[in-house]
Amino acid sequence: MTLAKLSEEQIRKELTNLPGWSVINGKLHKEFTFKSFIEAFGFMTTAALHIEKMNHHPEWFNVYNKIKVDLVTHDAGGITQNDIDLAGTLNSLS
Repeated sequence: MTLAKLSEEQIRKELTNLPGWSVINGKLHKEFTFKSFIEAFGFMTTAALHIEKMNHHPEWFNVYNKIKVDLVTHDAGGITQNDIDLAGTLNSLS
């Protein structure tokens, strides 16, 4: 099942409920900062379980206590409801 790409207006509306998220280079983007590497890694480990259940995998990058996340649905050519849902899940886990 391929989800439809959201319009810019739909994305702007959804961002009001996603603190810290923005659109950079056509992708939902957020940088998380934790107290330590262990906390950052723990977040990634916990998030991975939810991500796998959703079968929607982020682009993410970790250095020490910081994690940069970009979300986009490549098959749809942009941001979809799956990306919005995953951003909300990641916020709730942080």
